Amino acid sequence: ETVFAEPADAGWRVRYFSPESEVPFCGHATIALGAALARQQGAGVFALQLNDARITVEGMTSGGIDSAALQSPETRSQTADRETTNNVLSLFGYTHDDLDEKLPPAFANAGANHFIVGLNSRVALSSMQYDLDIGRELMRRSDLVTVMFVYAESSDLFHSRNPFASGGVYEDPATGAASAAFAGYLRDLGWPHGGEINIVQGEDMGMRSLINVQLSDAVGSSIRVSGTVREI
Repeated sequence: ETVFAEPADAGWRVRYFSPESEVPFCGHATIALGAALARQQGAGVFALQLNDARITVEGMTSGGIDSAALQSPETRSQTADRETTNNVLSLFGYTHDDLDEKLPPAFANAGANHFIVGLNSRVALSSMQYDLDIGRELMRRSDLVTVMFVYAESSDLFHSRNPFASGGVYEDPATGAASAAFAGYLRDLGWPHGGEINIVQGEDMGMRSLINVQLSDAVGSSIRVSGTVREI
């Protein structure tokens, strides 16, 4: 993904583009932007104006390691309908027997729409595969930026994979926007979170990412997503 940022009266005006579409909010690009702004202007909190929301990102440097933490737009989620659930499972080669009943399929949003699917084993997560063209059509028809498959190793450690066919990308190694939406979904479920969860993503791609997510119990409130960055 590409992020465009320009100075504005109240901070920075930001837009995000994938190879095939503009997206309303992209978390990992925001983390990268926060680190870049910290390098350029010094560590601090930067106000960002997106197309549909105002957020902040904090850029930090410590011991030669660059990192950033964003505050997402507000969150919301709702239980998925049977038709969308069945279409998603069919596309990715899963059945209802692969689902984790504690993490039922749902739509979730923290600035962008995602479809959450909880799987009951790490093996099932590793086996994910699909046709990119069919996935693109399904995600665009359902107004989804990504589908997020999740396996709960424990109550506060999750493994995820995020197909991004709507933007022409087979899979993301890190998806901060989906991580924020997922945290809001967990809160709506009443999941025991202790104020913090961690999400491992990208392992099956050989590009492991660790995403730290902090949340309060306030329904719909912003989620803090943080991680380190590297130059490419």
